[in-house]
Amino acid sequence: MESIARKPATSLRPLLLTWLALVGLTLVSPQLGNGLGGQEAVQLIVAAIIWIKGHLVARHFIEAELAHPFIRNVLRFFIAFTPIAIVLTTFFGDHFARFASL
Repeated sequence: MESIARKPATSLRPLLLTWLALVGLTLVSPQLGNGLGGQEAVQLIVAAIIWIKGHLVARHFIEAELAHPFIRNVLRFFIAFTPIAIVLTTFFGDHFARFASL
């Protein structure tokens, strides 16, 4: 039984669709401040958009699923770190500020 090796994508259609999605998310992002009232809700949506954009770039442009598992996991952590930090500082910002002050 032969194992099927994964190869990089050669079609431009997924890249174009991903690029259009990234542009769409970028164009929607500034409108969030005008449309939504609560700061916490906006921060959660911004964190979700950051995660989605990072995931799209890693999957379609970097092709992280073809990388070594260690590199793939480091990339997943890197993509998840910023949205998690945004959510934590949104809800627990005062606690983090106390840790950082002298």
